[in-house]
Amino acid sequence: MSAFTSPSQPVKVEPRKKTKKKWHIRDDPITWQNWYKHLNWLHTPVLVSTPCIAIYGLGITAGSLPFSPHSKFSKPFEKPADEHQHHIMDLHIFIGYHRLWAHRSYKASRPFEIFLIFISSGAVEGSIRWWCRDHRAHHRWTDTERDPYDAQKGLFYSHFGWMMLKQNPNKIGRADISDLNADPLIMLQNKYYGVFAVVMGFILPTVVAGLGWGDWRGGFFFAAISRLVFVHHATFCVNSIAHYLGDTPFDDRHSPRDHFITAILSLGEGYHNFHHEFPMDYRNAIKFYQYDPTKWLIKLLSYFGLTKHLKKFPENEIKKCHLIMKQKKLDDEKAKLDWGTPLNQLPIYTYEELTHMFKSDEENAKKNNWICIEGIIHDVTGFMEDHPGGKLLLATALGKDMTTAFNGGIYDHSNAARNLMSTLRIGVIAGGGEVISRKTKQHNNLN
Repeated sequence: MSAFTSPSQPVKVEPRKKTKKKWHIRDDPITWQNWYKHLNWLHTPVLVSTPCIAIYGLGITAGSLPFSPHSKFSKPFEKPADEHQHHIMDLHIFIGYHRLWAHRSYKASRPFEIFLIFISSGAVEGSIRWWCRDHRAHHRWTDTERDPYDAQKGLFYSHFGWMMLKQNPNKIGRADISDLNADPLIMLQNKYYGVFAVVMGFILPTVVAGLGWGDWRGGFFFAAISRLVFVHHATFCVNSIAHYLGDTPFDDRHSPRDHFITAILSLGEGYHNFHHEFPMDYRNAIKFYQYDPTKWLIKLLSYFGLTKHLKKFPENEIKKCHLIMKQKKLDDEKAKLDWGTPLNQLPIYTYEELTHMFKSDEENAKKNNWICIEGIIHDVTGFMEDHPGGKLLLATALGKDMTTAFNGGIYDHSNAARNLMSTLRIGVIAGGGEVISRKTKQHNNLN
């Protein structure tokens, strides 16, 4: 007997049992009684305390700190000597977490990957695995409830409210991170991320300033804490301001936008509409004058073999999206203008009916001031006095088919004339007219 079920034997399919989703605190509204249960007590203390400590370090609220007279931090509003630490760890969160691991927009040599794992951990923005999982979900579920930092929930929420509040696992969107799970170094960083974050985010910057030029306090308050505030909010701007400020040159169905101000605030990540349309592209800005230091650094490192296989979306496809959006804007502008009654809404006459009417009742046709051009009947009553060729010339055309004359027999009329005539049409002849020129075809396609 065959191992397969006989066709005569009905297959009994057991109904899939629906698993009841486990209750989560975020299923309940925030109240005065339960607000503290909604907070993420791992992220919130860091996000709240670092700006406060940074302000204290700047001496705005607690007075000027007694930094060493030899310290480059002795004047808080001058550029610090280790300002490069700000940019190094901020750029590397975008080079590593974002463009390398979240989007796989290029490949890196293993030594450079190890360097990125350590240096980008200093941004204290979570492990690579956690960060990329949320970011991939954000791209897949943009502007929906499944988006971890849904811009539709407001500017504050998308900036950092989503981290201060617990995430509801029942609602957050799924994302494939099997490639990250297969990387032992990424899993090692994920397992011991607390150590990575403390050492690279707090201890190392302090030690660099302390051993480098004897400014331990400056190293802690500026190179560590102030840097973290800067790095955090530069990154957060990509999730918030980049979804509110700017235009949508590639796709307007979702909230991501392009703007140079966001690019400056986020160290080049501000051309977000392009990025969401072409996330696998290693570039964020495609114009040479647009600010994107991450792109420039990735390209520079490729000359030394540290980065390779830099992905660029085909230029032809990018231009298609750009052109479609331009056409959409043109269509929106066109819709605001009067193009006359649409042809499919006009009454239809047969050519024989109209010819007979013109011949048998020519005086009536002239009285109605009707002219036939290219199969369309126009009422030129209000245009008689304004006709550039004179009222008498137009009067001789009343009650006649003037298609040939209109298309060069007497005068090859301009686009302006054709546009004006479209507002005067009152009927259509079944089967079309005598002559339809190339210009007329193009004009009719627009209408």
